[in-house]
Amino acid sequence: MHHGLPRQGPGSDATTRRLLSLAGPLPERPRILDLGCGPGRSALLLAAEAGAEVTAVDLHEPFLDELRAAARARGLDGRIHTVKADMADVPFPDGSFDLVWAESSAYIVGFDTALATWRRLLAPGGTLVLTECEWTVDEPSAAARAFWDPHCPLRTEDRNRAAAAAAGYHVVGVVPQPESDWDEYYGPLAARADEADPSAPGMAAALAATREEIAMRREHGGDYGYTGYVLRPWGTRWRVRPERADDRAAVHAVHAAAFETPMEADLVDALREDDAWLPGLSYVAEAPDGSVAAHALLTRCHVDGVPAIALAPVASLPGAQRQGAGSAVVTALLDAARAAGEPLVLVLGHPGYYPRFGFVRASRYGIRAPFDVPDEYLMALVLDGSAAVPAGTLAYPAPFGV
Repeated sequence: MHHGLPRQGPGSDATTRRLLSLAGPLPERPRILDLGCGPGRSALLLAAEAGAEVTAVDLHEPFLDELRAAARARGLDGRIHTVKADMADVPFPDGSFDLVWAESSAYIVGFDTALATWRRLLAPGGTLVLTECEWTVDEPSAAARAFWDPHCPLRTEDRNRAAAAAAGYHVVGVVPQPESDWDEYYGPLAARADEADPSAPGMAAALAATREEIAMRREHGGDYGYTGYVLRPWGTRWRVRPERADDRAAVHAVHAAAFETPMEADLVDALREDDAWLPGLSYVAEAPDGSVAAHALLTRCHVDGVPAIALAPVASLPGAQRQGAGSAVVTALLDAARAAGEPLVLVLGHPGYYPRFGFVRASRYGIRAPFDVPDEYLMALVLDGSAAVPAGTLAYPAPFGV
């Protein structure tokens, strides 16, 4: 009943593109692994629009046949390589892929198993993208639970985020899929069910299950939905996480040790009490013993009245400097800002350090500092390329004193 349908789960090209945009900069010819690819709608888009070498994996050979035919028709057969394999035991060496992709398929092995099993496949700096069906309310209806619990127990977004963190991933982005993604799946499937011959072997049971699933979505769809996750493993040495309330003294000590005066340490304390403070955008890096080794902070600023965020201060304990702690915490913090929908980050810092994160001279966008500073020291990072970048003078929060 599913052969020839464009999708085997809720999704759309728009959602695939959105998830791809959150995956961050990719190599010029990225290596992408599409697990549970089905007939390959995502694989085709990734090969065409990301310029990728896509390895597409599925256990169902007829789906792979459909994908190979579609790739040839689009001139992408040199970019897409199909492999019949179990996604729980894929035959690839560690670090083989820049991006591991799984739309509407991770549930087959389970969210936690997918996180644990697929991490080894990522090259350094690689990203895992998957979509997962989850509860969208705290108290789902009894009917929805009775439908989902026997074969695919669902969790909430908060629990899936926590599972990702526990598995060693930073949540770079979360994309709730719109109802139209369900329509793209169920519309063709319902039409196929209406045309099916119920007397064919096994078809009566398949039709009953399909119609029950579609009816469940129609009647209780507000209880659950699909969500896309963009995940990046933490570095192996430094575990990075959002600041907790009990970190305050340790964060103060990091800045006091890193700088010649207590000004930066006192600035962090003052910003916590200011309207510019943004919950969830203060991050620490932990040493192997669990102590705080580095800290970075983003707070609200403005460019001629338009909201942006400022990266400052950033510090590592003297013993953790030049060891990757600062880079780890800044990278995770910028990912968190991107996931929060912040469009623009500004930093006043060393031009030999911050360009590694993608910062460029702010003057390129017509942004200037509120005081005299060499042009190359004020830098900007655009997190959302779809938003207009404001031009004008940067205004820091009041605790900065400028």
